[in-house]
Amino acid sequence: MVKIRLRRTGTKKRASFRIVVAPSRAPRDGRFLEILGHYNPRHDPPTVVVDEERLFHWMSQGAQLTDSLKRILISKGILDSSGKKPEAPVAEEPAAEAEAA
Repeated sequence: MVKIRLRRTGTKKRASFRIVVAPSRAPRDGRFLEILGHYNPRHDPPTVVVDEERLFHWMSQGAQLTDSLKRILISKGILDSSGKKPEAPVAEEPAAEAEAA
């Protein structure tokens, strides 16, 4: 199984994290398949940079998000509350608005 999770970087007491795709049996800071972005909780507000196209590609291939990463991505609006890609709002056609007026 493949997981999308946080990989700790930075020095002692100054943690920052990379968002990686890794085998579920690999250690936290061990082997990984791809770096998808990074997360820095020390900034105010915390920064999250993610390659959304690759994130959703891996999710479509069956990769599972860890609970902590899912919570971070939902709070930043990258995922909706169910942990899926948010639906784009459907824009009404301008022709329909012109006919109504």
